[in-house]
Amino acid sequence: MRYYIAVVHQEGDSAFGVHFPDVPGCFSAADDMDDLLANASEALALHLEGEELPETRSLDAVRADDEVAHDLAEGGFLLAVPLVQLSGRTTKANITMDAGLLAAVDQYAKSHGLTRSAFLADLARREIAG
Repeated sequence: MRYYIAVVHQEGDSAFGVHFPDVPGCFSAADDMDDLLANASEALALHLEGEELPETRSLDAVRADDEVAHDLAEGGFLLAVPLVQLSGRTTKANITMDAGLLAAVDQYAKSHGLTRSAFLADLARREIAG
């Protein structure tokens, strides 16, 4: 899985702003720190959808960037954000789990209007993306 380094910043009581030094024009925001990773991962995937992937620099190289160094000196921090790219095609997978857990998964999915596969795929995306 490919990760991009994001710079996170906040001024006063504003939302957290996120930008990617290696992906010009890609921005995100979150009101809560708990939502930073998921929002940034979604913004990254949408921004790069159908595009050639930009090269990623090492953490040290990003830190050494003058603009990033300035952001860090101003109180910003870095966040490694996974790029979760959806292909648009589905693949059948055979998984094994406890029968009771599977029943609970099916019951939960059904009560939320989802199929087992849709529920598990959404859960996996959310867990990977934060």
